[in-house]
Amino acid sequence: MIKKLFKFLFKTLLWFVLLSVLWVLLYKYVPVYYTPLMAIRSYENKETIGTKHEWVPLSKISEELQLAVICAEDQNFVKHNGFDLKSIEKAYKSNKNGKKLRGGSTISQQTAKNVFLWPERSWLRKGLETYFTFLIETSWSKERILEVYLNSIEMGEGVYGAEAAANYWFNTSARNLQKYEAAALAAILPNPRKYKAAPASAYIQKRKEWIVRQMRFYGTFTLVEPKENDR
Repeated sequence: MIKKLFKFLFKTLLWFVLLSVLWVLLYKYVPVYYTPLMAIRSYENKETIGTKHEWVPLSKISEELQLAVICAEDQNFVKHNGFDLKSIEKAYKSNKNGKKLRGGSTISQQTAKNVFLWPERSWLRKGLETYFTFLIETSWSKERILEVYLNSIEMGEGVYGAEAAANYWFNTSARNLQKYEAAALAAILPNPRKYKAAPASAYIQKRKEWIVRQMRFYGTFTLVEPKENDR
């Protein structure tokens, strides 16, 4: 009986690994038109709020927005392999000391969660998030990770991705987003169903100005980490 159980569990694990790897490899090339998060939100809203989403390639997303989300969410995005250990340690100490809960999730981890998993926190989901983060960091380029992230991230009630968000909040396209518009979208990412990119509250305005300062400090924007000899 125990032998059969182990055999069943081994086969299940093997199939899970195989299918998950194929899933990740498929999304390396195919646009992500719908995600589990979109389905969950649609169910929660009982279809009263439609899903606004339009996939666009990274080349049609303003570099201002690309830089804004990196400065707001993950300034070591180009350098790390999916996990920013310093940010995780800082978040752990902050939470342990009873301060306001903060996360240490990178853009890669958020992409794994948004595209392959569900939003609620649990050890199971966190474990799967780690697994999928490893897979996408191993098989996708940084450009592809950022492209999928910017096309799947929640940016308002029923609003997903840069193109839909640019149209919804600023009546423009993702390609034409300006610095402060990009910063406004990046500013609402911690809680996009609560905060508004426009008109901005005092808190979002303050956060937006901080993001713009970080964008100026960041330097020349590139998704390629400079080689040791070029520094």
